[in-house]
Amino acid sequence: MRIVIAEDDPLLREGLTLLLRAEGLDVVAAAGAPGPFLSAVDEHRPDVVIVDVRMPPTHTDEGIVAAVEARRRQPELAVLVLSAYVERAFAADLLASGSARLGYLLKERVGRVEEFLDALHRVAGGGTAIDPEVIGQLLTRPRPDSSLERLSPREREVLALMAEGLGNAAIAEKLFITEGAVHKHIRRIFAKLGLAPDDRADRRVTAVLRYLDVAER
Repeated sequence: MRIVIAEDDPLLREGLTLLLRAEGLDVVAAAGAPGPFLSAVDEHRPDVVIVDVRMPPTHTDEGIVAAVEARRRQPELAVLVLSAYVERAFAADLLASGSARLGYLLKERVGRVEEFLDALHRVAGGGTAIDPEVIGQLLTRPRPDSSLERLSPREREVLALMAEGLGNAAIAEKLFITEGAVHKHIRRIFAKLGLAPDDRADRRVTAVLRYLDVAER
């Protein structure tokens, strides 16, 4: 796995580089600003990039803008975004813009090495990884009446873990239930949200998008 890092904090940038190389991963470049980051993407054609949301010069959304541009130049590029705190609008937009090969993690997750590496591999493998803290904050926000209100507490838990990007086996492990039980919960979620088996869209992605969209209002 070839990785390019975009992080303006030199300590975190070096720490990430050392951590990933210690795990046998190939960090081909690490940049502290959007320009050098994009140059590194063009030169090295990485499999995945790790990008800070806030970078110079204004420290607002330069990292996101650079990540979008990197994906425009290399459409199959996997992107794992890091943020110091929850930015709900970006988390909700993440799946809306296309969930494949995208992740959003809080920087504190980097210290939990196993979870961080799991998210990185999941994103690089074509999946999605959304920080549990983001999902937790969305869950606590008041929602208007919607089809989501028909979900049971357990079904909400399953849908929240789906929103994190977990597959059925991982959800079963988290909730201490069988994969068969997870499958039944997901079928009931689809039924309560009116997502028919013959829908052309991916029902799993549609359910997660509806969950995040309602939570964001």
